[in-house]
Amino acid sequence: MKISGFILHKDFKKTFSKLQRGIKDTFEERSSIFISQPSHIVLNNHPLGGTWEDHWSINITGDIRAIYRIEENIAIFVAIRTHGQLYK
Repeated sequence: MKISGFILHKDFKKTFSKLQRGIKDTFEERSSIFISQPSHIVLNNHPLGGTWEDHWSINITGDIRAIYRIEENIAIFVAIRTHGQLYK
């Protein structure tokens, strides 16, 4: 998978703005890894199914996940929440 960059969907930005500073910092670190090495083991980058079909997930913390889709080699991050919130 070749990713040339990423953007944040408005829904992602809204949720992201309410997160604790530490989680925001960790997202910045992980997104940097994501661009250079999208299959890095720390990300656990994997495709999703069900209601999230055509989307992928990366780990931000032990419980926080960032969900994205790919359009023309650009990752569009659409959601960031706990595992339980995303998959209930």
